[in-house]
Amino acid sequence: MAGILDSFKLEGKLAIVTGSERGLGQAYAVALAQAGADILGVTYADEADETAAAVKSAGRRYVHLKANLMSLEPIPGIVAIALKEFGRIDILVNNAGTILRNDAVSFTEREWDDVMNLNLKTVFFLSQAVAKVMIDKGRGGKIVNVASMLSFQGGIRVPSYTASKSGIKGITMSMANEWAKNGIQVNAVAPGYIETMNTAPIRADEGRMNSITERIPAGRWGVPADVAGAVVFLASPASDYVNGYTLAVDGGWLAR
Repeated sequence: MAGILDSFKLEGKLAIVTGSERGLGQAYAVALAQAGADILGVTYADEADETAAAVKSAGRRYVHLKANLMSLEPIPGIVAIALKEFGRIDILVNNAGTILRNDAVSFTEREWDDVMNLNLKTVFFLSQAVAKVMIDKGRGGKIVNVASMLSFQGGIRVPSYTASKSGIKGITMSMANEWAKNGIQVNAVAPGYIETMNTAPIRADEGRMNSITERIPAGRWGVPADVAGAVVFLASPASDYVNGYTLAVDGGWLAR
């Protein structure tokens, strides 16, 4: 009988990770590789050398694809490259995202659309394209979306981000409902306050950073590696009976 740790192994799997060049996306890609998966990294950046090196040091293959996910145009190419290079798609991690801050009374249509297009619209249609492959191949698969504390809360000065991450929680449940019969599990992680580029403006405000830290039961901000284990779990056979769930990795923030 296989041991429990065997159910976390991803040998022979291909994981697409968007936004894999830094921060959380890099941590996800490297952790998945350490669990045994090859990685197709999709980034807006021209390269992701640091991520590629870490994946290769784990003994796995890394293929980089530059794409602007603000539109749906790159999606067919992402799927085509995955199938050409690896012949399969087993895991999709929808990590790429953006955040724009402005008072709600001053928020512009452009600020709204730019966030919603990348954070929600592309996530849905890339998931749809990948699910079609998974269904066609008949092997099922795992889709892991990246939600947020603002999937549960309102936030301040980030109306489009809050809307997009609330939407992620909703479409995660919706897609899970429809695709479970095809052996596809769709779940999400909701990182709490993590030290990344997106939270740099908050951390630069010492008063606000301290007030947030005091409210986190863990007594500290998270780092990308804190979330990586949850992504590996949701991408692995260990989570085969978990579907449509948004898992908070927040140091206890929501429990406060």
